[in-house]
Amino acid sequence: MSLFWRIFLLNAVVLAVALALLMLGPVTVSTPVLLTEALILTCGLSAMLVANGLLLRIGLAPLDRLSRTMGTIDLLRPGHRLAVTGHDGIAELIRTFNTMLDRLEAERATSSARALSAQEAERRRIAQELHDEIGQTLTAVLLELKRVADQAPPPVRDQVHQVQETTRNSLDEIRRIARRLRPGVLAELGLASALKALAGEFSTAGLTVRPSVDNDLPELGEEAELVLYRVAQEALTNSARHADARHVALTLRHRPDGVELCIRDDGRGLRDAAEGAGIRGMRERALLVGADLTVGPARGGGSQVRLLVPIRQEAIADG
Repeated sequence: MSLFWRIFLLNAVVLAVALALLMLGPVTVSTPVLLTEALILTCGLSAMLVANGLLLRIGLAPLDRLSRTMGTIDLLRPGHRLAVTGHDGIAELIRTFNTMLDRLEAERATSSARALSAQEAERRRIAQELHDEIGQTLTAVLLELKRVADQAPPPVRDQVHQVQETTRNSLDEIRRIARRLRPGVLAELGLASALKALAGEFSTAGLTVRPSVDNDLPELGEEAELVLYRVAQEALTNSARHADARHVALTLRHRPDGVELCIRDDGRGLRDAAEGAGIRGMRERALLVGADLTVGPARGGGSQVRLLVPIRQEAIADG
């Protein structure tokens, strides 16, 4: 039972007991109670209950809003705060709740930054080991297979060539995984070239990714560029693996309020599905740079991921 009804019923019981004492106790308007007097007392009681209920409803309305907000708040969608209304006690409770949200969002952002930083470091380590250890081992195997094929008789040589091709494909796959784990092209050639290369990696026989990148992109910083790259990578992965899409448009635009990344596909859409780990990971990355991420249906069908990264104030001042 809600707080409103508990207080209301408590007051109703008190008033009803008081009325019963008035009507049945030694102190009455008259003895016996006249019908008109009973009607007047009953109407008075009803009026008191209605007035009491309205006042309680108005007074406790901020608590209802607070309760709904507490049940639906999502720290991955920061910025939502309740307006401070009501009397002193309720207003102080809402202010305390807003302050708690500020602290939780700050702590969430800090812990996410540490976790994602550790994740990127681990990705770099694994990519380095794949490149240096497994990559070099497979390269040595290819050279040895070539030597064996040169000395083997024709029937065996064909089989060795098949093993060579399988090994070469495995080496290419390992290099592709290493590039995804550590986007070296991002540091070497910049964000625009990295996104175009990423679009080329996801373009296969069943999926076409068309990149469109502005040439006048502002200086964003290493962290913001990595967030843009990882969000694009995750969005393209979702389109390729889960959306059954045939075409994907990847655009990166310079807007007055920042840089906008948009990935739109023609797949089956989200279909009211709950957000998975991939989308929540994109939201956590967006929080690191104060970006605004929206994930929803695209116009004309399919799904759309939009990330707006604000331009740093120091970059604006330098420009």
